[in-house]
Amino acid sequence: MVNIKVRDIVTGLIKKGFSKSEGNHLHLIFYVNGKKTSIRTKVSHGCSEIGDNLINLMSVQLKLEKKQFIEFINCPLTFQDYLKELKKQGITFA
Repeated sequence: MVNIKVRDIVTGLIKKGFSKSEGNHLHLIFYVNGKKTSIRTKVSHGCSEIGDNLINLMSVQLKLEKKQFIEFINCPLTFQDYLKELKKQGITFA
């Protein structure tokens, strides 16, 4: 079972092109070349860590496998690697 600190997720995603938006939850939206994409996820303000179930859900929302999501947060998977992975899935941004 894996737990990841919410602050590590937020920091990791912001470094990789996501922008945060506050509301009832913290929304993280992926931007490419300054343009908003449909790729997004959210975390609750009340959480300090997330477990396997939410990690799985967030990885699906970001179009990654769980292992890739963890690598994306921890930095071995770069912004460019992420774009390549999305392109392999047929997801492109003009």
